[in-house]
Amino acid sequence: MNHLLSDRINNMSTSATLAMAAKARELKGQGKDIISLSLGEPDFNTPDYIKEAAIKAINDNYNSYSPVDGYADLKEAIITKFRRDNRLEYNSSQIVVSTGAKQSLANVAGVMLNPGDEVILPCPYWVSYADIVKLYEGVPVEVPTTITTDFKITPEQLEAVITPKTKMIWYSSPCNPSGSLYSKKELEALAQVLKKYPNIYVVSDEIYEHINFTKQGHVSMAQIEGMYDRTITVNGVSKAFAMTGWRIGYIGAPEWISRACNKLQGQITSGANCIAQRATITALIESPSRIKFMVDEFKIRRDLVLELLEDIPGFKTNVPEGAFYVFPNVSAYFGKTLRGKTISNATDLSLYLLEEALVATVTGDAFGNPDCIRISYAASQEEIKEAIKRIKETVS
Repeated sequence: MNHLLSDRINNMSTSATLAMAAKARELKGQGKDIISLSLGEPDFNTPDYIKEAAIKAINDNYNSYSPVDGYADLKEAIITKFRRDNRLEYNSSQIVVSTGAKQSLANVAGVMLNPGDEVILPCPYWVSYADIVKLYEGVPVEVPTTITTDFKITPEQLEAVITPKTKMIWYSSPCNPSGSLYSKKELEALAQVLKKYPNIYVVSDEIYEHINFTKQGHVSMAQIEGMYDRTITVNGVSKAFAMTGWRIGYIGAPEWISRACNKLQGQITSGANCIAQRATITALIESPSRIKFMVDEFKIRRDLVLELLEDIPGFKTNVPEGAFYVFPNVSAYFGKTLRGKTISNATDLSLYLLEEALVATVTGDAFGNPDCIRISYAASQEEIKEAIKRIKETVS
């Protein structure tokens, strides 16, 4: 019956990360001992102080529709967070709270893109960017990067792909899937190019902001001179606060963009979950030092994964500076036959690891980089050790 469905949905890809997670669950249901390193989800529980705020909100009878763009005191907490963590000044009308940062991104695409508008996506990019852009009839322009530049776009590459149709550039820092992050100097160099083209807008996806292993800390594009009025800063509580299922994301943006997002959201979902919003106030106004224990553990796991992958020939890695992923180049296996199965690309290898090693990863194809696979280390150290042992055995 697909011919009765819209072209819009028939042309859309299924989220590869969610598809791999579903396949892993299916095999698990068949009794197979699957270790999942595929989902971008912290394996910690939501901290108690945040849960207590949600319980209080239930007892205080928060059960009515919230304002479309979020409770006023949540928006104040977001303003405080932007000021404290990013040295960015926003006012209430520049903030829109949504059902996850994914909705924030879809809102921005919906209000900014006309058919044929081009959106530059440095590869690798988060799996849903391209399909969100296409859903709103934009054209994703993929810019390949390599492990040798830590998967970051250069100013020269950026300049080379700008056309009269370029409307936006979308990127995440720290990056999902590569864990790379842009320094202030690197963002300034990209901004120098963008300043020549005043009609190009930036989506800076900062959902992994606090999961940062560098001394330099996080830098937002909106902090760079001349870029504040052209940047939509997207963030949320899913990753750093272990609140993936609470579904709260938000933007800080020029007021005309935020108002448009509010208008669109008012016709789609209205306000985000009221209890989750109340809990998010506590998450954001408390010091980020309260979640440092998770960041410290992720750094230990990153170092463990890199050390273990070094022992596997053909897995070429760099050192990710944030998030909780490694993105090894595995092209050394392309064209080889392992246990009777020919490995032609990263998708083949990812499926092979699931079926033979019983380890779920995600193909780099889904992120615009066909030479790599994404390994999430949001799993216990024991699971990581066992998973990489199995990978090593099945590719040797």
